[in-house]
Amino acid sequence: MASIALKTFTGLRQSSPENNSITLTKSLPSAHTHRRLRINASKSSPRVTGRNLRVAVVGGGPAGGAAAETLAKGGIETFLIERKMDNCKPCGGAIPLCMVGEFDLPLDIIDRKVTKMKMISPSNVAVDIGQTLKPHEYIGMVRREVLDAYLRNRAAEAGASVLNGLFLKMDMPKAPNSPYVLHYTAYDSKTNGAGEKRTLEVDAVIGADGANSRVAKSINAGDYEYAIAFQERIKISDDKMKYYENLAEMYVGDDVSPDFYGWVFPKCDHVAVGTGTVTHKADIKKFQLATRLRADSKITGGKIIRVEAHPIPEHPRPRRLQDRVALVGDAAGYVTKCSGEGIYFAAKSGRMCAEAIVEGSENGKRMVDESDLRKYLEKWDKTYWPTYKVLDILQKVFYRSNPAREAFVEMCADEYVQKMTFDSYLYKKVAPGNPIEDLKLAVNTIGSLVRANALRREMDKLSV
Repeated sequence: MASIALKTFTGLRQSSPENNSITLTKSLPSAHTHRRLRINASKSSPRVTGRNLRVAVVGGGPAGGAAAETLAKGGIETFLIERKMDNCKPCGGAIPLCMVGEFDLPLDIIDRKVTKMKMISPSNVAVDIGQTLKPHEYIGMVRREVLDAYLRNRAAEAGASVLNGLFLKMDMPKAPNSPYVLHYTAYDSKTNGAGEKRTLEVDAVIGADGANSRVAKSINAGDYEYAIAFQERIKISDDKMKYYENLAEMYVGDDVSPDFYGWVFPKCDHVAVGTGTVTHKADIKKFQLATRLRADSKITGGKIIRVEAHPIPEHPRPRRLQDRVALVGDAAGYVTKCSGEGIYFAAKSGRMCAEAIVEGSENGKRMVDESDLRKYLEKWDKTYWPTYKVLDILQKVFYRSNPAREAFVEMCADEYVQKMTFDSYLYKKVAPGNPIEDLKLAVNTIGSLVRANALRREMDKLSV
């Protein structure tokens, strides 16, 4: 069953049995030969003469910046296209500890080191989380405009050409190994702000251009369900900021979101207050108001300095790869359920995709094909499918009603739950549990859900 689920998660558009048989008859006589050809395909790919392999990365967020840097360091002639160089995506900005080390992030781009969190239930019961953290452990809080710019600049230092431009469309190759032609509007000193239509020929493309990805549309990657995230940056007094010095808050309840949560996350000199929803997008401002009301006196008197809204994908696209085009980050749909986390997974997927291209091209000396890029998908799904599945289940179980959310917050008070949660979040692995503690957790979970259902029935009686 696990292997079946894993194959389903790869997100490729499934063909009918008739199509499968035609494909196999035309190209590959058996599954054994199929595996052998896929492994050795890059070795038989033609060499690139007179230049190195050329790859365009569309989108300059964490996924695009990480991909471009890896490509450039790997000998690939790299072009990164980004329209908004000061982009501020409305996300909480939380990054796990492992990202700081893996991506060699300087500490000065981290606004706050969060070591305490408050989970606040629909009835305003607050549970303090963070008691299991070790002295060196924390959740980093960043501003996206700072993080994204840093990763783009580092890609440029590695040799990538960073283009301030709006990607429009691309023409598909007219023959095997012929180039993709990208059309974009350039905005630079030569265009004097007016914009100029240009084209760029490349051998492969990485789509890192977010939930509304035009690269995804170009390869008919299919649609996915998405949430709307709404966030306000609120400048509060220095005295109030002391409360949020190393503390973040998460609010759950139908008032702040019917299927997600509201948050107050600290930044350098302000707090980010936001919420999100998939099922009731038209009511997002009402939910945002409720989040501010739940935070109440802690942010009273604050000044809203920025308002942001953006779609957030809920699951991988039906297709994430076609020929020499691959999707990463939000464009691929790599945002977790329950927590809504995407920054680390964006950067990680961009790096993994770029590594597959570098390896398949032998550091830019050979042409790549779909089999090279498919190695990135296979590695990604094998590594992260369990994390996505666990969080998907948690959201379905505990976000379905206010009584279930009360049970969820009650569970968060358990020290073992906190340890498992933080270990999994900070190091991006599903933490192995202790069998005895797991049994206790199962019993406690059932007890919490039973109490939640009893509470729901009583509430239903009152509403009749």
